[in-house]
Amino acid sequence: MSCPDCFRGTTHIGNPQGTEETIHGLPVYVTRPADGVTPIGLIVYIPDAFGWDFVNNRILADHYAKRGNFLVYVPDFMGGHSMPTIVMTLMDGIMGPRSWFDTIFYKPFRVIRILSLVVPFLIRNRPSVAAPRIYNFFKVVRTSAPPFPTSNLKVGAAGFCWGGKFTIYLAADVPTTRVERHSSQTTTGPQPLIDCGFTAHPSGVTVPTDIEAVTLPLSVTIGDTDMAMKSPLIQQMNGILTVKKKGDHEVVIIPGAKHGFAQRTATDDPKQMENGQRAEDQAISWFTRWFT
Repeated sequence: MSCPDCFRGTTHIGNPQGTEETIHGLPVYVTRPADGVTPIGLIVYIPDAFGWDFVNNRILADHYAKRGNFLVYVPDFMGGHSMPTIVMTLMDGIMGPRSWFDTIFYKPFRVIRILSLVVPFLIRNRPSVAAPRIYNFFKVVRTSAPPFPTSNLKVGAAGFCWGGKFTIYLAADVPTTRVERHSSQTTTGPQPLIDCGFTAHPSGVTVPTDIEAVTLPLSVTIGDTDMAMKSPLIQQMNGILTVKKKGDHEVVIIPGAKHGFAQRTATDDPKQMENGQRAEDQAISWFTRWFT
């Protein structure tokens, strides 16, 4: 389930450097390394509830592309039904400190307004609807000619909040989802849809079931008091990935990091900005490791 913090945060100021294109039937924000640099791999960014056109997601995708020399796709996996950013302001009006007058007379209207936006979002983007879109996109990526010259295209999934659970699903590498890669690729036989995954503060994850299913390299970053995953479940996830399945996984638990810290943190909070930078560094390091 989603938590209130899934719909809170700050819209960052910046100018995304990529382009909007249609790729494999979906609108996609595409961002690339510096001119003249051949990417070392492709990251498919599965966003939080605010979707592919949320400026924070695009800015972070730009950072990945430029710092890691990745080609990054941010597809519209929500069919045009991402969460409006006004919800963040409304949530602050409910969760933040307010006068008794505001609480009595305005808070109920904010709650009603939020419900009118959140409930349709959850219905339109429930896993049974979104998962086929996501899996189909990855399947077409794997079976199509690579978007840059390479005989062994490396593909990673980066999922945030809403998108985190889908990254975990992809890292489970269910045999029935495997596909034959494009004829230009050196590997043969049915292959996983991704080579590795990274997720920050995932929501809607069932622990231990979803985590026990993970087989492909997975990196997780999460705060120790994350609202979407309680501390005992975080510790259980950590034990499964780094002890029971030790070797190809990592879990970084950041003290005090708030849900959404990887890409919706308040820019006037130095500690949370530092946490966001740590998550960015972790993701770039992880994808570089498995792509090279």
